Amino acid sequence: MGRRTALAFAAAIAATLLVALTALEGVGSSNTEPKTEETQMGQVAQVYEMDTPGRDNTYTSQEGTRVIYLAGGCFWGMEALMQSVPGVVDATSGYANGTVENPTYEQVCTDRTGFRETVRVTYDPSKVSLETVLYAYFLGIDPTTANRQGNDVGSQYQAGIYYNDADSMEVVRKVVATEMERYSPFNVEVGPLTCFYRAEDYHQDYLDVNPGGYCHISPTVFSEVSQLSVDAADYAKPSNETLSSVLTPMQYDVTQNAGTEPAFRNEYWDLFEKGIYVDIVTGEPLFLSTDKYDSSCGWPAFDAAIDPNVLVEREDDSHGMVRTEVLSRVGNSHLGHLFENDPESPNGAHYCIDSAALRFVPYSQMDAEGYGEYKALLD
Repeated sequence: MGRRTALAFAAAIAATLLVALTALEGVGSSNTEPKTEETQMGQVAQVYEMDTPGRDNTYTSQEGTRVIYLAGGCFWGMEALMQSVPGVVDATSGYANGTVENPTYEQVCTDRTGFRETVRVTYDPSKVSLETVLYAYFLGIDPTTANRQGNDVGSQYQAGIYYNDADSMEVVRKVVATEMERYSPFNVEVGPLTCFYRAEDYHQDYLDVNPGGYCHISPTVFSEVSQLSVDAADYAKPSNETLSSVLTPMQYDVTQNAGTEPAFRNEYWDLFEKGIYVDIVTGEPLFLSTDKYDSSCGWPAFDAAIDPNVLVEREDDSHGMVRTEVLSRVGNSHLGHLFENDPESPNGAHYCIDSAALRFVPYSQMDAEGYGEYKALLD
């Protein structure tokens, strides 16, 4: 039946949710006219439909693989990051969606060609889904900045996602809709590929050849991405209408409104049974019981996630404090906060999580509910 059966309401998942995608000015020539639609966030954005595939004369399709084009600042770092994703077959640095033929690096750096430094990512969908690749991509960029990533400034460093087939377009829409809920402003260019040119040889595998070379992506992100194990494509967020009907008022307030339940008066704060904790909204695995520790905080406390990629961390300056909010990857559920240097934690990390954001699956029920593959981590 699959992991999504872990939630009683999974049958109501709104898999066909239509969202609009942001498209910044200066994408280069598009192969269709844009249309506007109102997104679920109430914003109006441009949506580019697939018409004909873009030009990429240096790409030869390989049986059993798919391709996506990702711009995320300097392509040296993005290429290396994508090569760190388990299931990615190849990552090639190049230039996408500009206005001149066969551009050189010097031309692109003039900031007058419309090209973005872009990585062509070839992946094996039997080993990694496009959803997982895209969520890994968002870990490596700042989606709020325009024409900039890290220390690099200029239109060639604009972040963007470019697809070359209709199936990829639908997946991109779904993931981007989730990321748009997390970040404002949202300055990631999204649309079909119009053209891609492979960059000069000295740009390929640059950080492998030059280990001390410049990279705007932190080592922590590389480490997390290399540990990818939970497939984002196995989970989906139900519609708000469904959530409001199946979640308790407390569960809804915590996950959708960043509410907080009372300390010491919640379901799992003192539970230490063997099993797995999953997102109450999507069923995505989050924590193992072996990573839960006895804390005096009054809420469930964990020192690590089952896969660091299932959690999204964001600065939270509410209530006169600066904290690190923890969200679930696919559901974008508010889970709680991350605190460092907790003397009660085995490693100092303290994921203080609301019980209302979790559902506990006992070890004896993990097979039946689609989580059997994680039992070995508990044995």
